[in-house]
Amino acid sequence: MAGRLYIIPTPIRNLEDITLRALRVLKEVDLIAAEDTRHTRHLLTHFGIDKPLTSYHEHNEREKASSLVEQIKNGANIALVSDAGTPAIADPGFRLVVAAIRAGIQIIPLPGASALATVLSASGLPTDRFLFEGFLPAKKQERKTKLQALRDLTATLVFYEAPHRLNDTLSDMRQMLGEREIVVAREVSKVHEEFLRGKVSEVIDQLAGRDVKGEITIVVHGSAGEAQVSEAQLTSEIKRLTDQKMGVKEISELLGERYGISKREVYRLALESKSSKKSQ
Repeated sequence: MAGRLYIIPTPIRNLEDITLRALRVLKEVDLIAAEDTRHTRHLLTHFGIDKPLTSYHEHNEREKASSLVEQIKNGANIALVSDAGTPAIADPGFRLVVAAIRAGIQIIPLPGASALATVLSASGLPTDRFLFEGFLPAKKQERKTKLQALRDLTATLVFYEAPHRLNDTLSDMRQMLGEREIVVAREVSKVHEEFLRGKVSEVIDQLAGRDVKGEITIVVHGSAGEAQVSEAQLTSEIKRLTDQKMGVKEISELLGERYGISKREVYRLALESKSSKKSQ
C-alpha cells in the first residue's frame, strides 16, 4: 500500500509558529525531505523529534524527486519541509509535488507559516487582488524588463528579495514603476522584525547607509490606471531623472512607456525643464 507525501510549513524564524498538527506529522512519518538537513535537525531537536532526514534542495530535486516517489509508492510516508515557510512557494518542492501527482500518490498539505501571507496581511495595501512574483532576476537589465512587464497591473505586487540586492531593486522599481506606495518587511517573526512604509524614494532614504540583513519581502501598490500621473508629478520625475544625467530623449521614452502617455508631451516638458534649469 502506497504511503503519503506531506507538505509541512515550518516557522519563518520563530519556532513557536509551528502548528501542533505539523509536530504530530513530523513525529509519525518515516522520512523527512529537507532543504537543509542541518537547519531542520535544529528544529526537530528543539521539539524532541528523532526522524531520518534526507536532503532535497534546488540542486538535486530533479533526480531526488523520482527516488522519493519510489519510496512513497513502496509504503513510506514522507514529509517535505523547506528551511522556512511553505515548501514549493519560492522554495524547492514543485518537482516532487508534480512527480507525486503523476504517480497517483496522495498529497496532504498542511497550513502554516508563509512570509507572503504574513507580510501582505500587515502591509496596509490592497489585498483583494495580488500577484506574487517570488524573486526578481538578479541581473539589472532582466530585472528592469520584468518590472516593465508588471507596471500596468492594478493588482498589488509581492516579491521576495535578497538583502544585498535590496537597494538596487528599489532603485529599479522607482525608475520602472514610479513613486508608488511600498512596504519592505525584514526579519518577519524574529526579534528585529521591521516594516518600512512609504513611497519608493522614501523607503530608499530610510535604508540609506544601512547594512541590511535578513529575509526581505516587498509589497508594491498596483498601477493606479490611466490617471496615475499629473503634470506636476511628471515634471518632478523629469527633474529627478535629469539630475541623474539622463538625456531628454531617454527620459521621454522611459516616462512615456511607464505612464502610457505621449512621449512627445514628455519630451516637451523635459525640454522646458532643461531650459528652465539653464536660465536659473
